[in-house]
Amino acid sequence: MKIGPLNIPLKEDFSLKSILGFEKTPLNMLIAVATLAMLAMFVIGVGNYLVHSHEAYGVTRQHPWGLLIAVYIFFVVSSTGFCIVGSLGDVFGFKKFEMISKRAIFGSIVTIIAGFAVIAFEIGHPVRMLIYNVVSPGLTSAIWWMGTLYGLYLTFMIIEFYFLLNHDMKKAKIFGLTGLLVGLAAHSNLGGVFGFLNARTISNGVYYPTYFILTAFITGIYLSFIVMGFRYKLNFTDEKVKQLLEGLAKIQGLLISILIFFMTWKLLTDVYGGMPTRADVAHHMLHTGAFWTEVICAMLIPLAVILKDFGKSPVLMFWASLIGMVGIFFMRYNLVHDTQVKPLQMMKITEYQLPPEWIEYFPSATEIMIALGGLGLCILLYYVGTRAFNLDEDEGH
Repeated sequence: MKIGPLNIPLKEDFSLKSILGFEKTPLNMLIAVATLAMLAMFVIGVGNYLVHSHEAYGVTRQHPWGLLIAVYIFFVVSSTGFCIVGSLGDVFGFKKFEMISKRAIFGSIVTIIAGFAVIAFEIGHPVRMLIYNVVSPGLTSAIWWMGTLYGLYLTFMIIEFYFLLNHDMKKAKIFGLTGLLVGLAAHSNLGGVFGFLNARTISNGVYYPTYFILTAFITGIYLSFIVMGFRYKLNFTDEKVKQLLEGLAKIQGLLISILIFFMTWKLLTDVYGGMPTRADVAHHMLHTGAFWTEVICAMLIPLAVILKDFGKSPVLMFWASLIGMVGIFFMRYNLVHDTQVKPLQMMKITEYQLPPEWIEYFPSATEIMIALGGLGLCILLYYVGTRAFNLDEDEGH
């Protein structure tokens, strides 16, 4: 172990050569090429945005939130989920979860950076936003609180990770707990951004601030299975690893069951009574393939795998988690799109005005490239981190 700048422990062999010296298996080469392609798309997409601004996107005045908002939510939900999983060991002291703490906390840093990279090109003037966020704070704005809290959360996560690398568990626990509380506040506030939409009754209310925390934990466990699957190449022979993953699978089964319960009652209360702009939107959602992709991939398939043997098949859980993350993406996309799918003006006010229809939206090529670029950036940063830092549990700590 060598010491880098700011007393950060690095692996002895960390160098550009070690980054490029990965095992050249077909799967690794495919991931490397795909990552480079996504990063290239990110550069092209950002360039197109800088030239054409929001005209390069498929959003409209009627549908102002698009794919990049959904992808931003996807990444910050993943970050909060990683943070919760990482806190099980180093904050709350559950011994069998300690071996994933560093990997999960680093994952929380990487995913929120990817989220910030994507949202930076949805905001009209990100530099101006940073300035006026400080000099002219909007204390009554949920979005202001979201940005501020996530900035603080990222800071605490970096500090916690620093102390974890240096084996200062007392300070890591302090900053880990603080970061967890700030992250949960930021994440529930993100749900409040939707819950405060009085004009969009399908979203308005207290449901989303709590739903976001629940789905963050679920997302964090899916990602934990994925990163541990790649770490051990699906060869889970170590007894400690098997106990860790079995414990996570059992927690996941409970969380998914609660999520199904929550969503069932949310939809029932949406449909009941036929309330305009709520019941009709709920009926519209129930007749879309995207909604059922969310339900089947994020909930039903993983839950069936867990119930098969209560989490004793980590390889199956790895594949179920990959499928689950596809469902989580649709969950975020559906949240953003379904909130805006019905026009706000629903009554004819002139003789010749046509009745309003459902608002259609499909992401532009620029949005898709920036979104995929965010994923490529996330993969690259995580890979470099695995080469630079020891993310495994250290014996004796």
